[in-house]
Formats: sequence, structure tokens, C-alpha cells
Amino acid sequence: MSDQIIHMPVNPGDIVGEEHWAKRGDIDLFLYRRYSPKARAASPDKPVLFLVHGSSFAARTAYDLDIPGKGDYSLMRTFAGLGYDVWTMDHEGYGRSTHTDGFSYIADGVEDLKAAVPVVEAATGRGSFAFFGTSSGALRAGAFANVYPERVERMVLAALVWTGKRSPTLKKRAEKIDEWRATNRRVVDEAAYQAIFTRDVEGLTVPYLPAAAAAAEMANGGGSVPNGTYIDMCVNLPAVDPLKIACPVMIFRGDHDGIATDEDVMGFFTALPNKDKQMVMVTGQAHNTSIGINRQRFWHALDSFLSIPPRIDNAN
Repeated sequence: MSDQIIHMPVNPGDIVGEEHWAKRGDIDLFLYRRYSPKARAASPDKPVLFLVHGSSFAARTAYDLDIPGKGDYSLMRTFAGLGYDVWTMDHEGYGRSTHTDGFSYIADGVEDLKAAVPVVEAATGRGSFAFFGTSSGALRAGAFANVYPERVERMVLAALVWTGKRSPTLKKRAEKIDEWRATNRRVVDEAAYQAIFTRDVEGLTVPYLPAAAAAAEMANGGGSVPNGTYIDMCVNLPAVDPLKIACPVMIFRGDHDGIATDEDVMGFFTALPNKDKQMVMVTGQAHNTSIGINRQRFWHALDSFLSIPPRIDNAN
């Protein structure tokens, strides 16, 4: 498939949208890019930012959601306006990427990212990027950093689970493990998103969000998603070794996220060897940090970590 450039309306600034494609064996992988030439020229030192989606959303549903008249839900558009070169991708079986008979496990996601990196490098001229991943996307990103640390400058992980010990969400999810294993896909419709958005707590997403997410999934080739990451998170944790993540890391954790306990996440944070690390715990956040009603608070933390000035001292 050939790359296609879609020039978005000049609002705000001169933000551009580009479609790209990567190949992993016989699988076509859809990549999407947003950037502003004007904002990039003003902030040339800001990194290329690669966003890794979770278990139940394709890339643009998670990170480039458009809800006319309801405010900005697009992390991609917002960060392009801030001067970042922002990329995301649909993993195998999601959105516009090839839908296979496979389960699209976390390990498959690492291979997807490996295939995407040369495409991003060719377009941007940069060989390493900042990564953000949420939920199983955090596990994909972290596992990628374990294997390809030279490609990861900085990493931000949200809705993270490490061992899964005493996780309320995973305990409930594991009750359906036979169902997840019996078929490689599950339906994601308005009812499914309603359940996802309210499983931690009610009141942190707006009522129209489930319908908007379901519509975005259908428009981007979805309506169902693979079960592999659900299986991995129930029975195959830990998927990431924090001791093998060399880059600076920020972990963002909401006060209502049942995917993990504070102790589990803090254990991961403590094990990270690079002392350039931050643990950000914020109230008014559930599992879906990037599209909740307090998403701007997460965006602020993400931007602050990614744009921190470099050290200028020579001390050890």
C-alpha cells in the first residue's frame, strides 16, 4: 500500500495528517501521523512521539477522536499543535490493519512496532522516539523498550499493570478466560464502551463518549478487536521487565484505575534503573486517561515530562 497524505483544515495552525503503511510478513499495518510544520519549526527539539493503543480501541479512536461541538478529544491534534511530530498505529487485527486469525498478543505488538520504526525514521529523519502507551499499550511499549532500547528516548506509561497481583479488574476479567481463548475476537460496540468507561467509577467520562467511540471504531475498520492482550493480562504477566528499561520513564496513574494496585505500580517504578523517572498520581482519573473529562490534566503531565530541559551539569 502506498503512503497517502491528507492535509487537514488549518485549525489550529497548519496541522497535517498523513497515512502511512508498514509491513510485517503478510500483514499490512496502518500508521497515522499528525504534525504542524509551523509548530515544529518553532520547537525543533521536541521529540517524535509514538502513541501505542490499548486492548479495546484502534489507534485513532484512542488518540485522534473527533466529536464535533464537544471539545477536543484528540491527543494527536493537541500535541501536534504543541510542536510534536505525533504518530500512532493500528496493531494487527485492529482498525485498518490486516485482520488475521491471530490473537494479537503483546509480543505481536512488539513486532508491529519493530515494523513501524523504519517507516517513522524514513519520514522524520530520527531513529529514536518518545513512546506513550496506555493499558496493554503500556505493556507493548515497555516490552518494545526491553528488546529495542536504542529506539526509545523517553517513555510514558499510563493505566499500567505489572504483575497483576490483587488487580480488581483482572480478577473479574479472568472469570471469562475460557471465552477469551475460545475465539480470537470480541465485539466492541456502544454497550461495550459504556461498560469500559464506567467499570472503575461513574462520572469521569461524558454520556456521549461510548457512542462516539463506537462510531469511530466502525469508521476506522473496526467493530471488533482481538483477545490476545486480554489473555496476556490475565495469565501471562509480567510482560515487561522494568530492570531492562534504560530510558527516562514517567508513570501516570489515576486514583480510580482498577487495572492494578498502587503497590504493583510502585514496585515497577522502584525497579526502574534510570533515576530520571517520575510517578504522577492524579485524582479524577480512571483507566481511560486520555479521553476522560480530565484529559487535559494528563496532557499537561505528558507535555511537561516530554519537554523537560536537558541537564547542563557534569556531575555524576
